[in-house]
Amino acid sequence: MSAHLSYGRVNLNILREAARKELREFLDKCAGSKAIVWDEYLTGPFGLIAQYSLLKEHEVEKMFTLKGGRLPAADVKNIIFFVRPRLELMDIIAENISEKNGRPPQMHSPRDFHILFVPRRSMLCEQRLKEQGVLGSFINIDEYILDLIPYDGDLLSMESEGAFRECYLESDQTSLYHTAKGLMTLQALYGTIPQIFGKGECARHVANMMLRMKREFAGSQTQILPVFDSLLLLDRNIDLLTPLATQLTYEGLIDEVYGITNGYAKLPPEKFAAQKKQGEVGKDLPTEPKKMQLNSAEELYAEIRDKNFNAIGAALSKKAKIISAAFEERHNAKTVGEIKQFVSQLPHMQAARSSLANHTSIAELIKDITTSEAFFDNLTVEQEFMTGVDTDKVNTYIEDCIAQKDPLIKILRLVCMQSVCNNGLKQKILDYYKREILQTYGYEHMLTLNNLEKTGLLKPQTSTRNNYPTIRKTLKLWMEDANEQNPNDISYVYSGYAPLSIRLTQVLARPGWRSIEEVLKMLPGPHFEERQQLPAGLHKKRQQGENRTTLVFFLGGVTYAEVAALRFLSQMEDGGTEYIIATTKLINGTSWIKSLMDRPEAP
Repeated sequence: MSAHLSYGRVNLNILREAARKELREFLDKCAGSKAIVWDEYLTGPFGLIAQYSLLKEHEVEKMFTLKGGRLPAADVKNIIFFVRPRLELMDIIAENISEKNGRPPQMHSPRDFHILFVPRRSMLCEQRLKEQGVLGSFINIDEYILDLIPYDGDLLSMESEGAFRECYLESDQTSLYHTAKGLMTLQALYGTIPQIFGKGECARHVANMMLRMKREFAGSQTQILPVFDSLLLLDRNIDLLTPLATQLTYEGLIDEVYGITNGYAKLPPEKFAAQKKQGEVGKDLPTEPKKMQLNSAEELYAEIRDKNFNAIGAALSKKAKIISAAFEERHNAKTVGEIKQFVSQLPHMQAARSSLANHTSIAELIKDITTSEAFFDNLTVEQEFMTGVDTDKVNTYIEDCIAQKDPLIKILRLVCMQSVCNNGLKQKILDYYKREILQTYGYEHMLTLNNLEKTGLLKPQTSTRNNYPTIRKTLKLWMEDANEQNPNDISYVYSGYAPLSIRLTQVLARPGWRSIEEVLKMLPGPHFEERQQLPAGLHKKRQQGENRTTLVFFLGGVTYAEVAALRFLSQMEDGGTEYIIATTKLINGTSWIKSLMDRPEAP
């Protein structure tokens, strides 16, 4: 189930195992049969740590989703609430267990209630339970520290959906504290990280908290040879452009079109309906979306996920030829030994064939979209903005989209992109866009526009100087004729645009940030370097030709296209650095803008 986590340079299965061990220990504290009541948001992240079988081994007999009203009937000794520390969830729990609601008939036997807060306990939540008069009903109030969740062999996420909003809109640094704690857990398992680099206000905060925590636990340093050579902390707001752009890798497009949540995508079922057998009576087509797990445990997906979508057709047909050739081998198997060998390979070949069929279907679905006129027009405007064409005037394509009442998020992504590429819009142009949006989509979106302004995504131009062209040229953010089939540069992930965040990472590795001091000053927040003292005798001696390992942590979210660009850098022959990626959340332009949208509360 989790073997793919240990294939990479760093064995992330160690982290998963540590999380599983803590979960088992907590479940064993509650002796006897158990029912878990889940905060629905947690079921996805927990699925990456433990399957139902693990819970069942520890006497979990029932599972329910947390919702208002009385608890469903369950003849168990323990009821455990797994929840995030949110006040509105405390009110639901109080309603669930309050005597006033009358307990279900099967619940008259005494039972023990427990709460497990994920990732931290909260005094405010306990206070709320006390006000509701139910705090005394809990035998156990505990916390389960699930900060960094292994998603893949080189990818960790905290799945904190509000991190960007909290940091840049609400000045709430809770998620930064969780990040620092998560990095301390990582160092306890994989050794102290000798060098810390960073860019941005949030990066500075996280580094400060880590250094303070290290001083506080000075006595309990881990005697482990460091696995990571360096840590790079990057604020999302130093590169607001990348998530707004349409990702053009295979995985990025699956996320743009269907959304990937906790490593699963829900796809239209009709493409995956099983082929009818001869003589079978016509069955109805499935109506439930097909839920497909996407990670490097699947050989074909690992091979094609990071390719530019225009290279997918050729990759799939090459794979199809290899698979048919393997099946043809059966005709050459003459001896018992050869036949036996062929039979032993059969399950693997059949899995490869079904994997190929699935990805061919997904690629067809996405191709229908990428070959449409609407997709092409949208992409053309994005690329004009990125190359600095007409960013200082009202864009006619955006006007047309508003007139046709295209989805609001599409409009916001484009307007924000124009603003970012122009270092803000002239007041007259900004007011015009705002007026058009509010008149077409409703005045309740005033709050959303304010949020986008506060976070710097959509802002009035304050200085006459637009730094973006300088940044673009210095960091080579636009590469003409990007090679999509056999890429030689990270710009292939957006067919020409090299993500600013990844260029900074690339330059840091070689020749170093000193070479781009001027550009770094143009980007928000400080840049810094810290060194952490290693315990005596634990200095890492690098073998001749051995790559460095850098952990890149994106504070506020990262896109799959950026992840693909880092994987590309890891694979470069002369790169000299392998990257492990961590983030507060995996995002795309749509989910990111959505997290900043507000509707006025109904009275």
